[in-house]
Amino acid sequence: MIDRLEKEVDMLERHLQVLKMVIENEPIGIVKMSNETGYPHHKVRYSLRVLEEENLIEPSSQGAIKTERTEEFVDELDGKLDEIGEKLDGMKIEDVAEIEG
Repeated sequence: MIDRLEKEVDMLERHLQVLKMVIENEPIGIVKMSNETGYPHHKVRYSLRVLEEENLIEPSSQGAIKTERTEEFVDELDGKLDEIGEKLDGMKIEDVAEIEG
């Protein structure tokens, strides 16, 4: 149950790292991103596809570049991550006195 969530979080982390590289280095290609992040080409390519589907980046002849939507997404990101973090914190069971088995 938690394994799937952990895999999704890892994938989101990769997507956001790729997006950050595009924002900071646009235009940037797959090979450079792969070399700098250590992610295999196919994982970088997948992240780029997901980001393109979300309209956060677009391809150019020299590599990926950000879109008009990128800045709005980045502005809202920290708040959304904080909300999710609070929700996850609220799910903890550690405060239950003692679980009888």
